[in-house]
Amino acid sequence: MSTFAIVSRNGPTGVAAIYSAALIVRHTAVPGVGAASTTVVRCQRIAAELDWFFLPWFFFLLHAAWSLGERMAPWPRRPTGGSSSCQIEGFSMLLRTSCASLLFLLLAIPPAFAGPPTSLELQQGDTICLVGNTLAEREQYFGYVEARWHARFPQMQLSVRNMGWSADELDLRPRSKDFGTNDEQLRQAGADVVLAFFGFNESFQGPDGVAAFQADLAAYLKHLRSQKYNGETAPRIALVSPIPFENLGVANLPDGAAVNENLKLYTAAMAETAAAENVPFVDLFTPVLAKLKTPKTLAPRAIRNAIDLGDGHWTFNGVHLTDNGYRQLAPILDEGLFGAWPAGATAPSEDLLAAVQEKDFQWFHKFRAVNGFYIYGGRKNPFGVRSFPQEMEKLVEMTALRDRRIWDIAQGKAVPAAIDDAATTQLAAMETNYDSPITLLSPDDALKSFTVAEGYVVECFASEVEFPDLQNPVQFTFDGRGRLWVCTMPSYPQYLPPYKPNDKLLILEDTDGDGKADKQTVFADGLHIPTGFELGDGGVYVAQQPNLVFLQDTDGDDKADRREIVLEGFDTADSHHSISAFTWGPGGGLYFQEGTFHHTQVETPYGPDRCVNAGVFRYEPTTQKFETFVSYSFANPWGHTFDKWGQNFVADASPGFNYVGAAFSGHIDYPHKHGTLKQFLVKRVRPTCGCEFVSSRQFPAEAQGNYLLNNTIGVQGVLQHKVSDDGSGFKAVEIEPLLLSSDRNFRPTDLQFGPDGALYVVDWFNPLIGHMQHSLRDPNRDHSHGRIWRVRYEKNDLLQTPELTPLPLPQLLDQLKAYEDRTRYRARRALRERPTDDVMAALEVWLGGLDKNDAEYPHHQLEALWVCQHHNVVHKKLLEQVLRSPDYRARAAATRVLCYWRDQLENPLELLKVQATDEHPRVRLEAVRACSFFRTPEALEVALESAALEQDDYLAYTFEETIKQLERALAE
Repeated sequence: MSTFAIVSRNGPTGVAAIYSAALIVRHTAVPGVGAASTTVVRCQRIAAELDWFFLPWFFFLLHAAWSLGERMAPWPRRPTGGSSSCQIEGFSMLLRTSCASLLFLLLAIPPAFAGPPTSLELQQGDTICLVGNTLAEREQYFGYVEARWHARFPQMQLSVRNMGWSADELDLRPRSKDFGTNDEQLRQAGADVVLAFFGFNESFQGPDGVAAFQADLAAYLKHLRSQKYNGETAPRIALVSPIPFENLGVANLPDGAAVNENLKLYTAAMAETAAAENVPFVDLFTPVLAKLKTPKTLAPRAIRNAIDLGDGHWTFNGVHLTDNGYRQLAPILDEGLFGAWPAGATAPSEDLLAAVQEKDFQWFHKFRAVNGFYIYGGRKNPFGVRSFPQEMEKLVEMTALRDRRIWDIAQGKAVPAAIDDAATTQLAAMETNYDSPITLLSPDDALKSFTVAEGYVVECFASEVEFPDLQNPVQFTFDGRGRLWVCTMPSYPQYLPPYKPNDKLLILEDTDGDGKADKQTVFADGLHIPTGFELGDGGVYVAQQPNLVFLQDTDGDDKADRREIVLEGFDTADSHHSISAFTWGPGGGLYFQEGTFHHTQVETPYGPDRCVNAGVFRYEPTTQKFETFVSYSFANPWGHTFDKWGQNFVADASPGFNYVGAAFSGHIDYPHKHGTLKQFLVKRVRPTCGCEFVSSRQFPAEAQGNYLLNNTIGVQGVLQHKVSDDGSGFKAVEIEPLLLSSDRNFRPTDLQFGPDGALYVVDWFNPLIGHMQHSLRDPNRDHSHGRIWRVRYEKNDLLQTPELTPLPLPQLLDQLKAYEDRTRYRARRALRERPTDDVMAALEVWLGGLDKNDAEYPHHQLEALWVCQHHNVVHKKLLEQVLRSPDYRARAAATRVLCYWRDQLENPLELLKVQATDEHPRVRLEAVRACSFFRTPEALEVALESAALEQDDYLAYTFEETIKQLERALAE
C-alpha cells in the first residue's frame, strides 16, 4: 500500500499508530499482545479515540526515544564487556523496555481512557429510542428533531420511539403498576440505539450531588451495554445534556442564574462520564446558552409567562421549549450527534414533519395509553385482557404504517393524502355484561323524574337535543360575560383507534334571557379526555392526559388558535382518576386533583414535584410554581371548593368521604403520605362528584352556607348539609336533599352557582359509569347525550349581576364586596388579567375608601390581600394588618397567604411564631401547617409553640403531621 493510501485511509494519527505498532511487533514481544494485525488494530483504535492532534506527536516522541536506545546499543546484541559498555547496554535496554511497556499499557488499557466518539453510528433499519426527562418527552409534540434525522438519512428507514417521561432521573423513574421496567419497554421497542436525556432534574441536588450523579450515570451506561434489546447486540448509546435556563426577563419568574450554575456542573459531569465510558455526548447547554438573549429590562408584571411574550423565545417558563425552541434546537442536536449537515441534503418538509407528528400520536397512545391500569395493571381482569390486547396490536401496526409513510416522504416518493389502516388488526366488538333494561329519557321526560326541595324548581338550560355537541359533559364554569363554558368528552374512556378523538370545549349562551341556552360556540375541538378545565389568564387551562394545556384565542373570534403544554407528567393509569375538579383558590393558585394508581411527576423551573397514589395539586401560573397540595391516600377525589374565608374542602368520590383541607395540606416529602384524617360529615351514600357552598341571595336565607354534594350512583341527586364551626375545623350534618332523580341515567358531575344566582348542575347522563364493573368498551356506554340543569328558588328573583369583563377597575374591585362567593371568585379571576401596576394603584385607592366600621371590613381587607397574591405582589403592610385582624377567620386566611409568601419575606418564621400562639385554634392550625414547608430547627420550635395551648382533633392531627415532616427533613 502506498504512503498516500495509508494516510488517506487512516489519517496521520492512524499512520503514527500503525507505525508504532509495527515497531513493537518487529523489535519485541509484548506480553498479552498477539500477532501484528491485532497490534495494529489496537493502535488504530487508540488513534481513533485519543486526541487527533496529541497522538501523532506522542508516538513520534516515543519512537524517538526508542531510536535513541537503538543508536546507543542496536537491538538485539550481546554485551561485549566493560563497565561503560554494560551501562550503555543497560540504559538502552531500560529505555527500549520502558517505551515498549508504555505502548503495551496504552494497548492494554480499556477504551474508557479515551475520549468519546465524535458522532453516533447508525445502521440500516435502526430503532432509535429516546429516554429521559421532559426535554425528550416534549419533542414528540413538535417533531423537528426526528424530522431532521429522516431528512439526513432518507434511505436508512429509521424508526424513532419517544419514551421520554417528565421529571425522570437516572435512579428515579416511577411508573404505575405493571407498566414495565425501562428495560422491558426498550426490549418491546427493539431498541438498537438509545439516546439518554438526563441531568436536569438531578441538578437540583446542587454541587453536592454531582459525584452521585456521575456514579449513577456510569452504572446506567454499563447496564445498557449489558442488554440486547434488539435480541442480538448491545445498544449504541449517546448522552444528551440539559439545555440552559432561559432568562425571559419576566418579573415573576426566576432569572435562572443559579440553576445554570448547577446545569453547567452536571453537563461537565456528563461529558466526563461519556469520555470515560466511550459514549458519544452532545452538549446542548453550551451552544444554546450562547444563542439565548439576555433581556435588558423586565417585562411588565402583566406578563404571566412567555406565552404572552410572543414568538422569539426558546421556552415559555425558562426550562421547557416551545415550538420555536424545538425548531432552533433540532439542528444543534442533530449536528451534535451526526456532524455537519450533508451537502445537498434536503431540509425537512412540512409534509415530513406532519408525518412524524402523526406517527408520534399513534405511538404515544400505545406506549402511554390512558387507562393503563386496565390494560396491563391491577384491573386488567376480567375485561381489559379481552379488549385491549387487540387495540395495542393495532396501534403497533398503525405506527409501523406511519413509519413507512415517513420513509417514503423522506425519499421523495408520492404518498396518498389519507392513511389507509384497513390492513391493520380489525377490532372485535365487545359484549355487554349489563343485563338491566336501558331507557334513555328525553330532556322533557327526564325533567319529570326530579324531586326538589320545597320552594325550588328545576329547568333544562341545555341538552343534546338543541346542541348535539353536548356529549358527556363533565365540568363547567362561567366567564366574565356570564357565558357558560363546558367540556365534553365523548371519546371517554379513551381513544379507540383509528378514530381520532374529538372532544370539545363549548361556550353556551342565553342571549334572550329566557333561562335556556340558544347559542353555541366551539372554542376548541380535537381534545382527548378533558376531565377538567378552568378559565384564566386570557385563556383556558384544560386537562389533556398526561398534560395540562393552555388554550388561547388570540384574534377574538372565540376559537382557540394557540395551544401550549404548560405542565406534563400527570399519570395516565386511569382516565377517570386523572386531573379534575379544577378551581381557582382565592389567592391565585389553580387547584386540581387525581386519584389512586397514579404516579405523577412534574418537572418545573424550581425542580421536580412528585406524588404517588392520589393527591391535590396547586399550580401558580404567575410564578410557574407547582406543588402537591395534599398528598393523601384518596381513592378518587372529584370535588374541591372554598368557603368565603378561604377554607377549602375536598370530596373523595369513590368512598364518599369529605375532608377539611387545611388539616392535611401541609408539606410532606415524597413518597410519604399524610395519615388518616377524620371526615367532617357522616357519609350516607356514595360515590360523589362535585361540591359547592350555597352563597346566593337567590336561594333562601336558611340555605346559606350549606354544603352541596352531587351523588351519582344509587341515590342520584344533589345532597345538602348544614355546616358549623368545630374548633379549628368544621362539622356538617345532612339535611333534606336539594334535588333527587329517579332516572338511573342522571349522573351529576359538577355544580356551580351562576351569575344569576341559580344553581347549575351538569349531567353526564349515562347508563354506565363504572370502570371496574363493566368493560371500558361496553357498547352500552353512551357517547351522545348530556344535559345542564338549573335549580332556582321560586320565591326569589334571579340576580342581576353585571358583566365583569368590560368593567373599569374601580367598579370591578367593588365586586369584591358582593355577597355571592362566585361573584367575588369571578371578579378576582378578571382582576388577575388586568395589568398589575394598574390593579395595585386602584387597589390602594379602593382600600383607602373602605369603611373601617363596616362589619365586612375584615373580609374586604382579605379580598384585597388575595388580589395581591394573584399578582404576586407582596404587600407586607396589608399582610400584617390582616394577620392582626379582629376576625379569627381573616387571621387564619392571612396565615395561609404568609405561608405562600414565605420565600419573599425577610422574617416569615417570626410572623408565624405569633400566629402559632393565637387565641383561636384555626389560626394556630394554619401556623403549624405553614411550618411544615420549612426545613430548619427554627420552624420546629415555632410549631412546638402551639403545643402549649389546647389542641382539638384537627389541630392535633396537623401538629403531628408537621412534626413528623420536620423531623424527617432535619434528619437528612
